[in-house]
Amino acid sequence: MRVNLPATKSNLMRLKDELAFASQGHELLDQKRSILVVELLTLVDQAVDYQTRVENALALASTSLQNTILHEGRLKTGNLASSIDITSAYQLSERKVMGVHLPKVETDFVEHGPYFSPEGTTVLVEETISYYRDALKLMGRLAELKVSIMRLAREVKKTIRKVNSLEKIVIPDTKAALKDMSDRLEEADRESRILLKSVKDRLDSRKNET
Repeated sequence: MRVNLPATKSNLMRLKDELAFASQGHELLDQKRSILVVELLTLVDQAVDYQTRVENALALASTSLQNTILHEGRLKTGNLASSIDITSAYQLSERKVMGVHLPKVETDFVEHGPYFSPEGTTVLVEETISYYRDALKLMGRLAELKVSIMRLAREVKKTIRKVNSLEKIVIPDTKAALKDMSDRLEEADRESRILLKSVKDRLDSRKNET
């Protein structure tokens, strides 16, 4: 508590302004915290879903690859794989949530086919390529979610610290200082009135004596 602050009306007004500013800041930060927490929980739910989808997609792609090897043979499958010409590109952008920059990942593929003649191969080859392509897209989205969660969690932690500081330290301290100063000003005002009354009584007494 700022007990050494001189008890003046200007300091009293300054403390009232500080209290109003701190209260408004607390309200805004509390709203920000709520919005960030809702967004964070939403992304966590999505990340859990995408984690499962990525694991399933990779398992499906791996199974498809194993089946391709069984039907085509390891050597032929290796030769087919080396002939595949697909370029992947990740486009990164951002979106903002309460001032927090969150990434957006778009996965694109450019195919330079045909990679091989369809004669003498099974549909398993094309399916395997498709499964791995789908898995990569899901992994890009999962990476986006995980980075977003990390950034949001960091911002939520910072915002909670600020809210707690205002709620438990700044606002109570300012209120206590404001009350202390108001009490001191009231006491000074009472003493001033008593002194003025005493002076007035003495002047009136002298007038009556004359």
